[in-house]
Amino acid sequence: MSAPDRIAEFVAAVRGAFADGSLIRLKLGGYYGEEAELKSAEARKVSIKAGERLSFVFRYKTRDITKNLAIDEAVAFLEQGLASDWRSARLETTGFDLQFERQGDKLRLRRTDVAGRAAPESGHDRTKNRPITDVSSVWLHALGITGKDGQVRNDAQDKFRQINKMVEIFAPLIQGLHAENPTIVDMGAGKGYLDFALYDHLQGQGRSAQIVGVELRPALVDAGNALAQKSGFAGLRFETGSILDYDASGADAVIALHACDTATDDAIFQGIKTGAALIAVAPCCHKQIRRQMSSGRSDDRLDFLLRHGTLMEKQAEMVTDGLRALLLEASGYRTKVFEFVSDAHTPKNNLIVAQKGKAASRQAVLDRIAAVKAMFGVEKHYLEGLLGL
Repeated sequence: MSAPDRIAEFVAAVRGAFADGSLIRLKLGGYYGEEAELKSAEARKVSIKAGERLSFVFRYKTRDITKNLAIDEAVAFLEQGLASDWRSARLETTGFDLQFERQGDKLRLRRTDVAGRAAPESGHDRTKNRPITDVSSVWLHALGITGKDGQVRNDAQDKFRQINKMVEIFAPLIQGLHAENPTIVDMGAGKGYLDFALYDHLQGQGRSAQIVGVELRPALVDAGNALAQKSGFAGLRFETGSILDYDASGADAVIALHACDTATDDAIFQGIKTGAALIAVAPCCHKQIRRQMSSGRSDDRLDFLLRHGTLMEKQAEMVTDGLRALLLEASGYRTKVFEFVSDAHTPKNNLIVAQKGKAASRQAVLDRIAAVKAMFGVEKHYLEGLLGL
């Protein structure tokens, strides 16, 4: 059998299992295509309003992306992908497993019959493994996530998913701190969604922590403290203050979600100043650098990007956050920048995570910063001023 025939047989088996409801799972591995950091993909059949689909989860190094494909779209994707991008694929059904493997120019197809497997459910809203499992919590209702019936409100589904995703990311980072009872300072806490969710999860895991939500508006601080007391969260409190003026001494972690423009830099500076082992920020707005890029003298080769307003805005966001990551590295931190929730929920969805130790050469990083600024016509990043650079 020729290579195209083996691909066609595998794809036909996927189509058939999708049609008769026997498809349990489809796995793709050994990716060697052009998408950076893509590692693997997995798919199952789901039923959504638009009809039956193959729901693919594409697993990248630092994030997952889900795409629901109609069967014809999935078939086209598989035909192209198995011919060029994936070294292996495995179809699991109620009656057989079909393994596709590529070794150099040779393609192998191996079928194994099985018995006793039940047909899978195709409901799109099947139960998910979420950190926040008890939706009867007092704080969820008080913050408008759940309704009188104790269930997550329809208009709060996105918010609930965001909260769970944030806890899913932050909890392991907090648990990785060496402190037995770590102090986490949330700069610009607002209503404290993350603080309540994170404390609730850590407490449920038998972990102790002190979480402080810093918020400029006294009414939100009073409401947060009252709700923390009502929820029985003895280690959670809210304090009134601005990000830059707050005394964060002793903090093991400093976090800030969607602090606007340079307020994100204030939070980063506070983390660096206090020597926090962990700094994690989700930036919002990027006005300071964009103004400099608009009025400064950038490399002429970038004109094809920077002369378009929408592309200028995106470049300004990337340059701002890229420089933030470099300035953290110059201050002794290892950094990662990644998408922490889908842009379907919020367009401000990048997270900068910095962990203290094993950083790159300070002078090499400072030289890199200078080169980036010169390329994009940036005179000075606000965070540089805070750090005295």
